Amino acid sequence: MSPKVKMASIWASFMFLYIYVDYFHLYMPGSLDEILNGRVFAFEISQSFLIISFASVALPAIMIFLSVSMPAGLNRGVNLLVATLYIPYSLFNLVGEAWIHMYLGAAIEVALLILVIRTAWTWPRVDRRAA
Repeated sequence: MSPKVKMASIWASFMFLYIYVDYFHLYMPGSLDEILNGRVFAFEISQSFLIISFASVALPAIMIFLSVSMPAGLNRGVNLLVATLYIPYSLFNLVGEAWIHMYLGAAIEVALLILVIRTAWTWPRVDRRAA
């Protein structure tokens, strides 16, 4: 499998988990009340909060496309950078009252991000199709 397709697939899997862990968080008692009161965890819901939240979802979503469209050298670097930055970000979501589904989701998310890093790191230096 092409490294580009492999990374795009990993990012797509990451996105499903990333979104659904947050979605299932809404089922936790008190979550909707907190949102209706204008707060998420320790953060006030504001335009800034929503822009940051949107960006945190948009970047991995865009990585699906970028992974198949960027040239190999740039692709390696961008995937290494973004996946490395998202590991602590995914773990940050466990701060506070985290339930088991959140720990399981974070563990799988981190495993997928490590797979992105591994795939980018071991990207073949020579395109076998061109040889």
